[in-house]
Amino acid sequence: MEHEALARVFKALSNPQRLRIFRMLCAWQEAGEFPDGDPCEGVARCFTRACCAIGLSRSTISHHFKELQNAGLITVKRSGQSFVCRINMEAVEDVRSFLQQLPTRVASPDA
Repeated sequence: MEHEALARVFKALSNPQRLRIFRMLCAWQEAGEFPDGDPCEGVARCFTRACCAIGLSRSTISHHFKELQNAGLITVKRSGQSFVCRINMEAVEDVRSFLQQLPTRVASPDA
């Protein structure tokens, strides 16, 4: 992943509401179901369910989904009157790989 793309990802996740939304979507994907126990289709996530789970307006959720989509973290497709969202696992793995390449210790400038 290019540095510009990584910067877009980190910018998108720097907003606390977007970070919360993204973490929720990842948790749903890992569990394979919505919080109320309804099964989902693979990693598909309903936009309407996200609105209910987070308690934000549709327009606010829509804005945050758009930012996550622009950063390449999710894909969003319309399905009837709802939206279906999928986590872009390739982007997640790229970010994870980038972070793992960072040094665990950095020498102080005085050393």
